[in-house]
Amino acid sequence: MDYLLALAADPAVWAALATLVVMEIVLGVDNLIFISILTNKLPADRQATARRIGIGLALVLRLGLLGAIAIIVQLTEPVFTAFGHGFSWRDLILVAGGLFLVWKATKEIHHNVNPDPGPDLFESGKAQMSFASAIVQILLLDLVFSIDSIITAVGMTDHVPIMVVAVVAAVTVMLLAADPLARFIQANPTVVMLALGFLLMIGMVLIAEGFGAHVPKGYIYAAMAFSALIEGLNMLSRRARARKR
Repeated sequence: MDYLLALAADPAVWAALATLVVMEIVLGVDNLIFISILTNKLPADRQATARRIGIGLALVLRLGLLGAIAIIVQLTEPVFTAFGHGFSWRDLILVAGGLFLVWKATKEIHHNVNPDPGPDLFESGKAQMSFASAIVQILLLDLVFSIDSIITAVGMTDHVPIMVVAVVAAVTVMLLAADPLARFIQANPTVVMLALGFLLMIGMVLIAEGFGAHVPKGYIYAAMAFSALIEGLNMLSRRARARKR
């Protein structure tokens, strides 16, 4: 209790908490876009449930990883060397997650471009994705984003209570934003392609990070924000033309 009171009385701790909360929310945007696109493929009456389960799993995973923070820190230690780069378990997880995102985004783009894309590859006998398939895919990406999120948090503060508060705050924001974002994406088909482009870019960044090529996150989110701004202007233009007609 004295430890928590000492933390609460330190202005530097509050500054670190505010910074970490913002960082966790920004990192959670990638996860939220993936969850929104994936759950929109489910029957309408199951979409909200799948989103809540997916975000709930993200919270459980991140809190569980915080409980094993000593192990998480060791994930950055190289386990073998290839192509002149020492690969750690974190690198391998980022590469695997990036490849999954690139494959998934490419497949979804193909489904949106091709008028007859055929059945989903996870459910070869069905044209519509199953609830279990969606949850498994969300869980896989939750794991990748959670490990990246926790390692980022460890690099910003040594206090586990601050990390816990930041993670809970970020996941709460994700939970509140999930349904409005999913409805917005579903109501605006062009936004779906933009979001899939974001996921494709994020997947490539994860692969690059896994191979040791650091890409400043500020560049990535600036590009995403600029693209979203242009798409917003396009939407306003389309609505203006529709009203004129």
